[in-house]
Amino acid sequence: MKIKTFLYSTIFSILALQSYGQKTRVEAANKKYDRYGYVDAIATYERVAEKGYKDEKMFQKLGNAYYFNAELDKAGKWYKELFAMNQEQEAEYYYRYAQTLKSIGDYEKADKMMDEFNKRSGNDQRAKLYAKQKNYLEEIKANSRSYEVSDAGINSKYSDYGSSFWNNKLVFASARDTAGVFKKVFKWTNQSYTNLYSAEIKPSGGMGKPERFSTVINSKFHESTPIFTKDGQTMYFTRNNYLNGKKGKDAENSTLLKLYKAVLQQGKWANVTELPFNSNEYSVAHPTLSVDEKILYFASDMPGTLGQSDLFSVKINNDGSFGDPVNLGKTINTEGRETFPFISADNELYFASDGHPGLGGLDVFVSKIGNGNRFEEVKNIGEPINGPQDDFALLIDSKSQSGFFSSNRKDGQGYDDIYRFNEVRPVVVCEQSLSGTITDQETRVVLPGSKVSLFTEQFELVAETIANEKGIFTFEVECGKTYYVRAEKEEYETKEGKITIENTSGKSELSLQLEQRMKPIGEGTDLAKTLNIPIIYFDLDKSFIRPDAAFELEKIFAVLQQYPKMQIEIRSHTDSRQTHQYNQGLSDRRAKSTMVWLIQNGIAAGRLTAKGYGETQLVNQCADGVKCSEAEHQANRRSEFVIIRME
Repeated sequence: MKIKTFLYSTIFSILALQSYGQKTRVEAANKKYDRYGYVDAIATYERVAEKGYKDEKMFQKLGNAYYFNAELDKAGKWYKELFAMNQEQEAEYYYRYAQTLKSIGDYEKADKMMDEFNKRSGNDQRAKLYAKQKNYLEEIKANSRSYEVSDAGINSKYSDYGSSFWNNKLVFASARDTAGVFKKVFKWTNQSYTNLYSAEIKPSGGMGKPERFSTVINSKFHESTPIFTKDGQTMYFTRNNYLNGKKGKDAENSTLLKLYKAVLQQGKWANVTELPFNSNEYSVAHPTLSVDEKILYFASDMPGTLGQSDLFSVKINNDGSFGDPVNLGKTINTEGRETFPFISADNELYFASDGHPGLGGLDVFVSKIGNGNRFEEVKNIGEPINGPQDDFALLIDSKSQSGFFSSNRKDGQGYDDIYRFNEVRPVVVCEQSLSGTITDQETRVVLPGSKVSLFTEQFELVAETIANEKGIFTFEVECGKTYYVRAEKEEYETKEGKITIENTSGKSELSLQLEQRMKPIGEGTDLAKTLNIPIIYFDLDKSFIRPDAAFELEKIFAVLQQYPKMQIEIRSHTDSRQTHQYNQGLSDRRAKSTMVWLIQNGIAAGRLTAKGYGETQLVNQCADGVKCSEAEHQANRRSEFVIIRME
């Protein structure tokens, strides 16, 4: 049993195995509109729906309108209608309906919706892991031979590991004993407890003789894995639960690990203090700092851990105090062990894990830190750094592309050894950006100032931005991932789009067209276009109103009720099939039949005129004798409801 194994394996095996929605909110528009001259499409749909008319797209629009405005109980009403009408919906509707159900305390049904969401969105963890691991050896092979590896030149026959840069020195943990005749032995391994040592990194690349680091830092118990601020004046390090001559123990009488801080005063380390988020009941170890030194990363099995040990982060405030530790999440952490983090100057997180697919034992992995400190896809850095044994505690100098790591590989001198490496080919990292343009659906005019949000496939918020003066937005995204992009703008209906990013470096594009919610109307406006009424359907050669046609006419009826002085002309058009005379008569009968329906439902006859145009106003080339598709003919069969007077 190796001393290093105690520190990251035996200790962490003593550690308890413990475990731990996003609520989307869109602000309601503040602007108060002059209702005269506008139609609220959503309000119109709701008036129609309240009369008992059923339509999938209408229920989707109503549910979405309330969902995006955080009125979840009202959204749930219309999503319920949607699913009652048809269970076969896109995955996001299962997710949204689940959130509305949770808002009213119906967790049982919400869980069923989430289960269905996971199935439909491809997020079943078993399938996901299988798909991800199926070709992992090929990926590792692709990243292998990126480094030249050699002995660091500072190893002993004992355990040496966990190094860190400090000025022109390498500081590391070692179980060697240079204290003389008397030495304190750790009974588990029959070796000395690990202390910190330092060795000069010479300009030639060679290493100086290792020396004990500091009597203030080193104690009679374990010290390891230091990290230093760039100015060299502050250090964080791991030590057993021991301070000022007092040893702390947990409920099972074990002395676990804690993080400590020390400062350099007049060339000597002093003021050793433990960090406030330590505990006697769990271990906290292996610190590293973010590039700006405002975040401390570490390994722990504290409450909220997903596996045996996880990586966490904690903010360092300007006054030197600390925030609350945050688990780095499932992108990094697994049910296994994640430990020995290191942040490079290129803002990449290197860490050791036995939970991600690897070559055996602990392997070293890397994840680029993207927007909002979000971690991108984890990659195994491959051979020769990783192998069948434990490989861990990597640090790299981004300028020279060289560094050190620790391993218990068989060709070493001791229980664990420190190796140096030079990068000869960087790990292949797929890089992708996602951009698009937000425009008005009808006019195609760009919509600068639109709020654009990026979500994962699980609807976790990744990033937000504002479309620029050209209506363009851009996000940095991960290769091979699926995202939802949501666009919002005052006076428009919120819209989402879904995209799966390619697994090769490049640029992806997803543009969104927003539909005006408050739609301007006036004399000459065709309400059929305003309310997206494609056609009033009649049976072949018939002119009576069908139920599906009544649904569309209810929209016109609602607008006419909203504007009591509005007058409209109902225009009916046919395609060119049949004779001109026949089409003229048929269109005239259909226009008048439509007018009669509106009158029977309460609209004054004096507000309505009706006229059939037959085939005299075709919208395409499909005149008599011209061969056209059914879709082209259908474009000519249309109804128009043109405003001829507003008051």
